[in-house]
Amino acid sequence: MDPELLARARAARGFMPPDEGLALYDAAAAVAVTGPFLEVGSYCGKSAVYLGAAARLSGRVLFALDHHRGSEENQPGWEHHEPDLVDPDTNKIDTLGTFRRTIHDAGLEPTVVAVVGDSVTVGSVWTAPLALLFIDGGHGREPAHRDFETWAPHVVVGGTLSIHDVFCDPADGGRPPYEIYCRAIDSGSFEEISATGSLRALRRTKPD
Repeated sequence: MDPELLARARAARGFMPPDEGLALYDAAAAVAVTGPFLEVGSYCGKSAVYLGAAARLSGRVLFALDHHRGSEENQPGWEHHEPDLVDPDTNKIDTLGTFRRTIHDAGLEPTVVAVVGDSVTVGSVWTAPLALLFIDGGHGREPAHRDFETWAPHVVVGGTLSIHDVFCDPADGGRPPYEIYCRAIDSGSFEEISATGSLRALRRTKPD
């Protein structure tokens, strides 16, 4: 990965450890099929820099989908709440400005396209096949399973599905990302190609 972009990715706000970020980049850079990338859950842009760097290598577009109102764990009263990301006029989390600054500073605006909206709403009208899908949105059971059901069918055979915060041991983290990882494996349509920390990369082997 380009050293300058690597530094930008590591400095960006977010919850992805450096080894997992590099593994995400490597998985994306290795994608051999045609099509754009899409991530569900962009937050402040850390993962979009890793994925955008890989997308730029092959002349692809990364669609970065997020409503930018924060997932349940980013709300007041939760461990990961960040008060400085709350819009004082609406009293709601708004990470869009931080995300845009991250992408601008990384020089990735020609490659990374922000899609601002609800995952299911956008997915209901989405038609483009995806070469790579990265799921890192809401980690509650309902939003995680909805993201999987909405977006995984768009991954083409030979394409990559990456899922973040997959913890096999319940003591290490929430269950929904692990549950959708298991759904992908149990479907018989995906096989695991790499595991780094809590990041899993799978390749689609056949249609649903």
